[in-house]
Amino acid sequence: MKFFVYFDAYGQARKWLDEKELARQFGNDPEMFRRAAAQGEKAGEMGTASGTVGVLNFGSEKELQEYLQSLGEEIEGFFNCASDSRPYNF
Repeated sequence: MKFFVYFDAYGQARKWLDEKELARQFGNDPEMFRRAAAQGEKAGEMGTASGTVGVLNFGSEKELQEYLQSLGEEIEGFFNCASDSRPYNF
């Protein structure tokens, strides 16, 4: 099953829907979904949001949710690292 996922400018998954919902709500147009999902975000100088829509293929909605939840683990592990950071002496 194909899922269309809106990622904001920072790569965070914000909204998603499956291919049936895309056809029903947006007439199979991912660009219309991107514009609708980007509403409420700060627009750039040209009046456009800088998010993207990715097409992901999973067997079920549960698999998609597990994947999206795993995306945050890598980022948290990097920014919330437990090791000491010591400056270099130059």
